[in-house]
Amino acid sequence: MGKFVIKETNTGVKFNLKAGNGEIIATSEVYTTEAACRNGVNSVIKNAPVANIEDQTVEGYEVAKNPKFEIYTDKKGEFRFRLKATNGQIIAVSEGYKAMASCKNGIESVRKNAAEGKIEKEEK
Repeated sequence: MGKFVIKETNTGVKFNLKAGNGEIIATSEVYTTEAACRNGVNSVIKNAPVANIEDQTVEGYEVAKNPKFEIYTDKKGEFRFRLKATNGQIIAVSEGYKAMASCKNGIESVRKNAAEGKIEKEEK
C-alpha cells in the first residue's frame, strides 16, 4: 500500500509518493503552505488514475489531453515522467530511469499507489 509523505523543507512543504516497499515513486514541487501541498496530493489522487500518457521521446508524438503523464528524456539521457493536472500544472515528477519499461512501470505504480494512498506528515 502506497502513501503520500508530506515533509517540511528549508523553503516550504513538499510530498513524496512512496510505494509499498518504501521507494519514492513521485515527488512534488515545494509549496509555500501545508494546505497547498495537501491540495497537490489530492490533485494526484484525482488525476493519476485517469491520466493519459504522452511519450515525448518519439518523433512527431501525439499530444495527449490533460491530465497526462509526459514521458521525456533528461540531460543524462534517462527517462522521466511528469504528471500534469487538468489545468496543465505539473503536480508530480519522477526520478530518472535507465529503461523506458522501468519508467512506464513507475507510471503504473503512481496510478495504483495514488488511488489507495494514505497521507502522512513526516515529523522533523
